[in-house]
Amino acid sequence: MPILNSIVSWLNIKRLYQIELFKKYPIEVQEETFNKLIKKAKDTEWGVKYHYKTIQSVEQFKNRVPIQDYEKIKPYVTRLRQGEQNLLWPTDIKWFAKSSGTTADKSKFIPVSKEAIEDCHFRGGKDIIAIYTQNNPETGILSGKGLALGGAHQVNNFSNESYYGDVSAILIQNLPFWAEFIRTPNLSIALMSEWEEKLEKMSEATVNENVTNIAGVPSWMLVLLKNILEKTGKTNILDIWPNLEVFIHGGVSFLPYREHFKQIIKSDKMNYLETYNASEGFFSIQDDPTTDDMLLMLDYGIFYEFIAMENIDKPHPKTLMLDEVEIGKNYAMLITTNAGLWRYLIGDTVKFTSKYPFKIKITGRTKHYINVFGEELIIDNAESAIKVACEKTHAMVREYTAAPIFMNQDEAGGHEWLFEFEKAPESLDYFADVLDNALKAVNSDYEAKRYKNMALKLPKLTSLKYGVFYTWLKEKQKLGGQHKIPRLSNSRDYVEQLLDINSKMKND
Repeated sequence: MPILNSIVSWLNIKRLYQIELFKKYPIEVQEETFNKLIKKAKDTEWGVKYHYKTIQSVEQFKNRVPIQDYEKIKPYVTRLRQGEQNLLWPTDIKWFAKSSGTTADKSKFIPVSKEAIEDCHFRGGKDIIAIYTQNNPETGILSGKGLALGGAHQVNNFSNESYYGDVSAILIQNLPFWAEFIRTPNLSIALMSEWEEKLEKMSEATVNENVTNIAGVPSWMLVLLKNILEKTGKTNILDIWPNLEVFIHGGVSFLPYREHFKQIIKSDKMNYLETYNASEGFFSIQDDPTTDDMLLMLDYGIFYEFIAMENIDKPHPKTLMLDEVEIGKNYAMLITTNAGLWRYLIGDTVKFTSKYPFKIKITGRTKHYINVFGEELIIDNAESAIKVACEKTHAMVREYTAAPIFMNQDEAGGHEWLFEFEKAPESLDYFADVLDNALKAVNSDYEAKRYKNMALKLPKLTSLKYGVFYTWLKEKQKLGGQHKIPRLSNSRDYVEQLLDINSKMKND
């Protein structure tokens, strides 16, 4: 192990120097990335269509190539899955990351090239180690094994030469052979598709391992850890894995889950490190444990543009480069990648907390918000307010979602919140008051609409029975992996479905 530590330390020093370089020269690094992408794809079908050979500047690129969403690139994806190549990217595309769907499709299939695996996702994983060990020089993370809770993959229904699955599973499948010695459980369990059986197998296979680090979506990792505690009769995960020191998390905000993890990993020395890793690419890493923002990684083969949210619904919204963004403003993120996604609207919203270096926070989704009454309520607002409400009422929220209550002739509209509590507040009415005031404090549009109840009434809260959200996910065949609870919506579809399940559970 000392030899391994020495090799890793040498590699880390080299990589940390490169990270410092793009922090110092972010605009130049992004220009270099852009030029490489255009040059690489100039002879693809897409590159020929948009005359990449004659593109000399970012402005030409922006004027020539329209903004894309999944519906626009789907015909290319379908052809790729059928075995055609050199369409969006010159190297063969054999892997597709399956993610939550669009209005027209149950699932999206995002192309994943070998460059995206090696130069983006895997580099992100290596950088996590580099950054973490720099911040924690006495770490023993390499003395044991890592447990990554991912999804599953299978041969797709178009061609036996292409495969799809959660991006986490694709990465596990493509790890080098030696990685099996530093991770747990084995591939046969890690890639199981049936979530509940996988949960049992993972619990059995990992309890006797020396696990030093865990990684995954907080909600599903919490389910796994609680299952392990239940099976072993322990109350502290450190009684099972005494050398566990870090949870690398992403996919959803960690804010609603932090207290849950503190309850079952009882140590002030436990570290938590946030990443922003999606099907479309690896974007950012929390490089400073004392702040909750993340460093935007600029040399992973991804070129970034940003759209101010007030312009998102315009036919041809203006996009901004890194040097044009403003701190604290909400932006939709547009990416051009080394997997052939060109000016692709990923659907996430971010705000910048710093420039030079460029650091971000995820604020929500372009479509997961409530703006029925002009209140522009985003996930970042919701989770900040819930944190305040939990602190003041000593409650713990397990899951939540919210939707509008539409106006009628007799009264104003409002928001209906469904909570599944780990620890319920003594008074749900007081929780609602605190939540309402906290939302007013973080969102001036919400505050204006709440003035004298003219446009918005006090929020309506419902405490659901334990297990309602899990049942909803199970019915939707969305257990495990990267699947997430929809937090905010402009429609009442999710709320009505959850209330129906809650009613049935009460009657059983």
